[in-house]
Amino acid sequence: MRAVKSGSYPGHKLIDQTAQTLWFLAPFGILLLVWAAAVAISGVPERIFPSIGGVLQAAATMIADGSLVEHTWASIQRVVIGSLIAMALGVPFGIAMGINRYVAGFFTPILRFSVSLAGIAWIPLATLWFGYGSATVIFIIFNAVFFSLVYSTVLGVSSIPREFYRAAGSLGARRLQTILEVVIPGAMPQIVTGLRVGLGYAWRGLFAAEMIATNLGLGYLLFLSREFYETNKIILSMIIIGILWLLMDRLLLAPLEARTIQRWGMIREVK
Repeated sequence: MRAVKSGSYPGHKLIDQTAQTLWFLAPFGILLLVWAAAVAISGVPERIFPSIGGVLQAAATMIADGSLVEHTWASIQRVVIGSLIAMALGVPFGIAMGINRYVAGFFTPILRFSVSLAGIAWIPLATLWFGYGSATVIFIIFNAVFFSLVYSTVLGVSSIPREFYRAAGSLGARRLQTILEVVIPGAMPQIVTGLRVGLGYAWRGLFAAEMIATNLGLGYLLFLSREFYETNKIILSMIIIGILWLLMDRLLLAPLEARTIQRWGMIREVK
């Protein structure tokens, strides 16, 4: 009689995914309960510590007038544009540092120096260079992602066993072919990890830059709400930023990292 593998029953995968989703959402449910209880017990005015209903009301009002969508879309665009520019420049630069010791020797001190300053430390200079607007915010996001991505790419290239290069050379692979078929696949797990970390920094940089350098976006909405003591909108802005990052990380970055490690890393899927 043929044995049935564990997890092969119909609907098992759906049940497992549902359980994982509920487990993931459970801490947020507890947080909402604590929030509601804290508001009810403390009796603090809404303008100091808003209730869940107050935040939902603010969200409904801003969705109705279109302002919430406008702020959210502006922030998403800036993160995407800044991150794409950082990827286009950071990965090739990291590969060049990883495969050429002269390039690495020259730029490594600068890279280590700049990593500690990446992101919001550049806001004062960025506003002088680009003025107040989206260009400054995009530059800050680029800055935050670029250095994280370069550093991770260098680590990824450095971790490739020398035997892979010798094997490619013995098969007649040229420089470009070695880069495309050995270097990039070998460094890909670290590259994806660096992108994931860098995008986390990007959202932080977005918040800070939009507070100072623009009049549109979730960071600006938070800053503007503070001026008018609209704490419900402040909390709303924070929640949306958190949700956007969770969705990006959970639905895009984490699966991409898992597939990349499974395909090019040292981990294989257990069936």
